[in-house]
Formats: sequence, structure tokens, C-alpha cells
Amino acid sequence: MTSTQPQPTARVSGRSTSAKALRLNLDEKKYGTIAEIGAGQEVARHFFLAGAAAGTVAKTMSAYDMQFSDAIYGVQDGGRYVSYDRVNAMLETEFSLVVDRVKETRPKASRFFAYAATVSAKSYNRDNECHAWCGVRVQTYPGAEASNIIIHVRMRDKTAEMQQETLGVVGVNLIYAAYYYFEDPRKLINSLTDNLGSDQIEIDSIFFNGPYFEDIDNQAINLHLIRSWKTRAIIFNPDGTVAVPSNILYKKNVLTIRGSFKPITNLNVDMIEQSKNAFQKAHDVTDKNTLVLAEITLNDLNGNDLMVPEEDLIHRVTQLNALGYSVMISDYTRYFSLRAYFRQYTSLQIGIVLGMKNVREIFDEETYVGVEGGILEGFGKLFPDNTRLFVYPELNEAGELQESSSLKVPDHLRYLYRHLLENEFISSINCGNRSLLSIYSRKILAQLPNGPGDWEQKIPPQIAEQIKTHRLFGYRP
Repeated sequence: MTSTQPQPTARVSGRSTSAKALRLNLDEKKYGTIAEIGAGQEVARHFFLAGAAAGTVAKTMSAYDMQFSDAIYGVQDGGRYVSYDRVNAMLETEFSLVVDRVKETRPKASRFFAYAATVSAKSYNRDNECHAWCGVRVQTYPGAEASNIIIHVRMRDKTAEMQQETLGVVGVNLIYAAYYYFEDPRKLINSLTDNLGSDQIEIDSIFFNGPYFEDIDNQAINLHLIRSWKTRAIIFNPDGTVAVPSNILYKKNVLTIRGSFKPITNLNVDMIEQSKNAFQKAHDVTDKNTLVLAEITLNDLNGNDLMVPEEDLIHRVTQLNALGYSVMISDYTRYFSLRAYFRQYTSLQIGIVLGMKNVREIFDEETYVGVEGGILEGFGKLFPDNTRLFVYPELNEAGELQESSSLKVPDHLRYLYRHLLENEFISSINCGNRSLLSIYSRKILAQLPNGPGDWEQKIPPQIAEQIKTHRLFGYRP
């Protein structure tokens, strides 16, 4: 993961992993089951090594054989073993068992839990995706209906042994946080990587559900994963649910457009639709195998967090979802970093939609301050394979249409620009209507406090209705 911002090398809490496990072990009111499939019994091991584990652990288990696992937890839709559905089934089964079997014999103040993990760690003889679903089902108060916290983790360690050790720490952190930080979801998220280096894991999604967490906005709280350095991006499906990147991007061509989308305008929509038409002329690109993503970065051009409130970002996600688009919120500043993110999950075509202003920015050498190889390294990382830019035209000062083929770049870069044009790394796309080129989100935003106006004709009707109904972006009736 690369960024212009400094990243912490490690996060160490006031309590070590063993101290957390021991605190839980010494509290007789906390009692439950630990079920781990796919990477040993590392979470359970921490509790046993800490001592007094009999006070906390009712049972530990691993059902590695698929037939055994299916017999215990059932077969989920899609038949995937490392999945949200499987870890959720594990939590439901194990929690029900521990309550049914010991509820009457444990102290009345007991708060029961079940921890579950289903893991695909590094295999001995193949290059597989290393990831895990980990979750805890917990009673926040004695006798309360249980609530779940489930996370998706990508492991960065190079060996299976190191990945196992890391997941052991994550599991203890999750159980501990579920009991001691459940009233503060952000603090809970911050603690999940306690005692781990920033390069060991990535937590790319988190899901709170159940009676205690009914008031948590899962969309907004996932954005905290970015600001707490757990991940670099969060993706939302068109229905607004949080997506797991490896699922939504797998074997997909990706077409992305960056913008503020505050609000999304008819110009933005035309850019997306015109670029889709151009993108589908590439080899094997169809609607079915292509993901169109509207991307919003948290950063300014220098890589500094603009500190946009999460509520504001979710309003923008909602309006883009209303038009059927998937949305990505990231802290990427440079386009080559955005491309590298997608390339982790797909080897197919990547298309990036730009305005002429954006092209000028990527040909501005000041943009590459801090990049050792400067602009050449930047372009080398942006265009190594199956990546192209689609450039939307603009009106120049004389009111004339200007396309990418006529863009002026610094003289010493003109041959580089010509190379990219002639080899179709950079291509012009059409404009559906020249009148769209005079639409600017910032001008519409400035008009919203004045109530209804001609701005309503410059954005999609359903977005105008959203703004008026919910009084978004400063709108006043």
C-alpha cells in the first residue's frame, strides 16, 4: 500500500495480546466457544497460554474436513467455505450450543460468546488468495439477545505460519473489543490491529448487526477503516451494501471515474455513459463482465485528508447508488495508485475516465514530488498492462470544443504524450451534448441554499428530488 501520507509501522496498545486473553480468562462472566477453520487454533492457543482458560473457553474446535464441516454448519448458497455466510452459520451454531448447554449452570451474570473464523491461508504448493472471515457473536449484557461483529481480513505475511500467528492476534483483539469497546465502534475498529504491524493485515470490511448495533450505520462505520489505516478503500454495491473487493472485482474489467459528485450532474452521467461505449470497444469488454465504479478520494492533490464528514460522503454514495452505480471511497491521490489497487484483484482491462483538467494534472511534474523516478515512474506504473485513459472534451476560452488530441503539454513531454495517444493509452471520448460542458458541480452547490432553481435541470431528476426531500448539501426550500 503506497501513499504520500506517513503510515504507522505498528500499533501497540496498552495491553499485550496475552494480557487481553488473561483479562478475559479471569472474568468468570465471559464464557464461550472458539471455532477456527483453515489456519490452526491460534486464537484458542492465546487463551490457553495466558492461563486460567477454563474460566473463559467452553470448547475449541476445527472441522477441516468439508463433510464434517457441512454436517455441523450446513451448506451455504454458493458452496463457499471462506465466506460471510459460512462464518455467520458457524457463529449461530456455536453460540446456540454454548447457551443451550451451560446457561443453567453458569452464573446468572454471564455474557456468552462464540468466536469463529474460516480462513484460506497461504498454501504449500499454490499461489492462492490469503484471506479470512472472522466474527464474534456476543451478549453485550447478561441475558441480552446476541449481536454480531464480522470482519473480512486479507493477510499480507509471506508464510502460512506468520499468517496463523497474525490471525491469532486479530481474533483475541476482536473478542476483547466486543466486550470492552462495543459502546464505541470507532475505538473497537482502532483496536483490531493492536500489537500488529501495518503491513501484516488489511481489514477491508466490517459488519455490525443484531439488536445492540441497530443504530450503527454500516456504510459510515466502514469509512473509518480507511481513516484508521485498516484499508485504503471501501466499495459499495449499487444497493448500498458494503462489498468485499476481492468478490466484486474478481475477473472483472473495471471502468472508474473520479469526482466529487456533490452533486452528481448530467455531465458526470454523460462522461460515464460515453466512456462505457468507448470501453466496450476493447477486447472482451461487455456489460456483464465490467464493473463501473464512481470513485471519491478523501484526499487533496497533496495527499492530505480533506476531513470530509462521513455523513456527507454517504449522501454522495446514496445518490450514485440511486443511478445504479457502484461507488468506491479511497484515500488514493495519484491515479497509478488507484490502478495498482484494482490490479490486486483483476488482470483484465482497466479504464480511467478523466476530464482535460485531470490530464493536465498528471502531466504536471509537481504531481510526482516524492516519487523517486518522477513522472516517468508514475507513467510506468499507470500504463504497464491493459490500462487506458478515456478523456472527456472541454470548451476552451473561445467556446471551442477541445479534445485530448489537441491538448498542450510542456514541450519536453510532448513526445511522451504523442506516444500515449498514438498507442491508444489515452483516447478521446464523445460528449453527448455540448451544453453539458457548461455544467459545474461547484456552481450548482453554491445555488442550493437559495432553494429551487435552474440547477434542477442540470442534474438527474431523481437526484434533484433527493436533494430537496432530504435537504442535502445545504439545500433550503
